Amino acid sequence: MPKQSPIKRKVMYVSWAESCSRSDQTARELGGQSLLIYLPVLGSHPVTILPKYCGQFFMTAFALIRYRPRAVIVMSPPIVAAFAVLIYHLLTGRKFALDCHTAAFLHPRWNRLQWLQHLIGRRASINIVHNEHLAQLVEQNGGKTVIVKDVPVVYESGDTYELSNGPNVTAVCSFNPDEPIGAILDAAKRLPEVQFYLTGNPKHLSADLAESLPINVKLTGFVSDSAFGDLLIRSDIVMSLTTRDHTMLRGAWEAIYQGTPVIVSDWPVLKQAFPLGALHVDNSPEGIAEAVSVCLSDSERFRCEADQSRLQRTTRWHQTRDQILRALNV
Repeated sequence: MPKQSPIKRKVMYVSWAESCSRSDQTARELGGQSLLIYLPVLGSHPVTILPKYCGQFFMTAFALIRYRPRAVIVMSPPIVAAFAVLIYHLLTGRKFALDCHTAAFLHPRWNRLQWLQHLIGRRASINIVHNEHLAQLVEQNGGKTVIVKDVPVVYESGDTYELSNGPNVTAVCSFNPDEPIGAILDAAKRLPEVQFYLTGNPKHLSADLAESLPINVKLTGFVSDSAFGDLLIRSDIVMSLTTRDHTMLRGAWEAIYQGTPVIVSDWPVLKQAFPLGALHVDNSPEGIAEAVSVCLSDSERFRCEADQSRLQRTTRWHQTRDQILRALNV
């Protein structure tokens, strides 16, 4: 159900996800509410995916009828999450936006549904994408776009996360196939004096890597939002890496909004997105270890750059936010 009270809310952000900080933060910035729809009991098994999606469709439709938002943003993938939103749009005339993550276009699971992605994208008042490459792809197929590279992230104070007394590096992970987890662990072995923290659900970490964790690596598991924010703020460096091009790394810009330097992969889109307060690596153990050492040796400069980047991003977001609200007519 919605993260915020539905009273006087103009925009509803729908995500078929168990948790989604991007949904919550975007809804907050737009003065709306975040609606997380997920049936964990059905999981993601091929046998259960159809009843799961059907159940989530009816849950979404019920929420739209109950709260009657003036506009809706829906996250893709899965593109089928937009079905109820599209019907709501057709019945009421109220506008909607698609928030299109990279996987909606590049993940093999969704390749067969590109025709549907673009069909619904043409009906949307605006398609939110993360970079120019995806914007071109959507526009070539008749959709209107706005590029949102990041959204300001604010963590409430409350829970804290206990860190070591030495240098601390946090790697924001989901243990997805595009994350070079093995390289991060090898880099940690090269830097025994540095404490590494890997976030995310450890059940998704492969058994062979889990059994050979270096002594200076700790798996945090899921922590509260305030504890996660505290971890990002007080870490010396936050690392977010991907082996997949055209992917925006949420963990990196969450850290930048806390004024913490980041290490990211050296894809062109990430070099453009993180010109300040960041080091870019080739995802190799050697490159990761060297970047950590360089950042720690000149930490004051990188912290100043990260803070400068935060201010620039905040200014850019205010302009983008107004563009989205105009497109949705709210």
